[in-house]
Amino acid sequence: MIERAVAAALLVLAAAAPACRRAPAAPPSEAVRAVLEKRIGPAGTDAPVNCRRDRVCGSDVLARFYRDRAFRPAWVDDGLVLGNARAFLSALRLVSGDGLDPSNYHLAALESLLEGVDREVRRRPARVPSEDLADLEMLLTDGFLLCGSHLVHGEVDPATLQADWSVKGRAADLAAALEKGLAANDVPGAIEALRPAGPVYRGLRTLHAEYARRAEAGGWPAFPVGPKLVKGDTDARVGALRKSLQATGDLAAADDPGDPDHFDAGLEAALMSFQSRHGLDPDGVVGADTEAALNVSAADRLKQVKANLERWRWITPDLGDRYILVNTASFFVWVVEAGRAVLTMEAIVGRAYLQTPDFSGRLSTVTINPAWNVPQEIARKDVLPLVQKDPDYLRKNGFRVFESWSDGARELDPAAIDWSRITEDGLSYKFRQDPGPKNALGELAFIFPNPFGVYMHDTPARGLFRRAVRDFSHGCIRLEKALDLAAYLLRDDPDWTEDKIQEAIDAGETKVVRVPEPVSVHVLYWTAWLGDDGRAQFREDIYLRDAALVRALGERAAPPPR
Repeated sequence: MIERAVAAALLVLAAAAPACRRAPAAPPSEAVRAVLEKRIGPAGTDAPVNCRRDRVCGSDVLARFYRDRAFRPAWVDDGLVLGNARAFLSALRLVSGDGLDPSNYHLAALESLLEGVDREVRRRPARVPSEDLADLEMLLTDGFLLCGSHLVHGEVDPATLQADWSVKGRAADLAAALEKGLAANDVPGAIEALRPAGPVYRGLRTLHAEYARRAEAGGWPAFPVGPKLVKGDTDARVGALRKSLQATGDLAAADDPGDPDHFDAGLEAALMSFQSRHGLDPDGVVGADTEAALNVSAADRLKQVKANLERWRWITPDLGDRYILVNTASFFVWVVEAGRAVLTMEAIVGRAYLQTPDFSGRLSTVTINPAWNVPQEIARKDVLPLVQKDPDYLRKNGFRVFESWSDGARELDPAAIDWSRITEDGLSYKFRQDPGPKNALGELAFIFPNPFGVYMHDTPARGLFRRAVRDFSHGCIRLEKALDLAAYLLRDDPDWTEDKIQEAIDAGETKVVRVPEPVSVHVLYWTAWLGDDGRAQFREDIYLRDAALVRALGERAAPPPR
């Protein structure tokens, strides 16, 4: 009897035993999926998405990314190998070469979380907290989306710095890029694909690496201020010049002149190299401008490179198979076909108070012997003072005066107007300069629609092209080789060979000729790039756009107030 009771009790205990065992833990991916669904919520949820008490930066895209995946984790695998996560962190550290700060993309938090997960896996693999894994998952996705956004669009919105910005930007589906990289187990490749692909950007990344090393090593010594230095001088400042040019790479480090304080021919050649690379008149003389350029530190040059990397992230990589590229900061124009410059020329751009804007347009006509309808602002600020100083100025320079800007407005005799009584604000007349040798537009104009009324044209003031710094215009772009450009644009029209264009110019009659294949025009501003010879090229920030951009990037990098 007792034996049967004991046996029955043992059977009861055996049956109850499974109920006392701990239920098996859910696989990590399922545990994380549950946390993600709870944090993000269903479609239509307006609340911000938070992670580790912080709102994630790309919350809208991130939420849509996970809802499309039915909240399945993208990075966390059941074996907690986390291979894509580790590869992403390696790629993230490398974006410093783009002038971006990896710490802005949760790098420290991700490293800490990954280290913690690895530690827990070693101790008790089945008990890694699902909340920690969800934190890791969300910050990885948010870091990719935010870094990708900065690579594609830039950190700063150009329209907040330049009201006249009108250039097509880049676009990318960041969620799709992430999915593709994860599926291929190549997240670094996905990051690389988001970088601007053009040669200027690649060259700037090379310069960033170079000048980061230079700045880290202390750069070059300050150059002492003093009077001009020319070849033949012997002065202690010549020795300082020699050291500066060796540090910048313009003078061979092994150069041994005998007397280091003597300004010899080798030092002059090195100085001319430096001047050319910095957009200065390569006269081999240390004047005020050269002295100022020598005293820009390596750290400030690095900031300049970073600003230009950011600027090129704002610009579409699809400039066209054939296009005209204007760099206002270097006063230069390239005509590019199939990736190769087929025509280059010097340019004159707007003054500091009449800046040439950044924009893109489509050039479809060439005007031979253009007339110039003087914009009202130029008429008030520039032409009116000249007329008040010399009442015969208009006649001598081929200007006509009309009563107003209305169509069919009556033409007036400028000699019958008392110009001394007209104020700048009260000027309502329209000035029109007829074609001729003094016409401000020269013999050819290339007009293309844009919001600013800016176009390219010839100029009678040819001597200005000999200047190193050429910001003399009212905003339009004056071309050194206008006839060459016209011949190139009309090359497919047998009625408009270069000789026939010149004949039309000589005839003096205004003609508007349609370009057989319209060409894109991109007017941009950049002050640093890698030259064809592999050397850095820098230009003065004539419009102070680098300065504003460096400030904006610095404000983004500053820690938030506590």
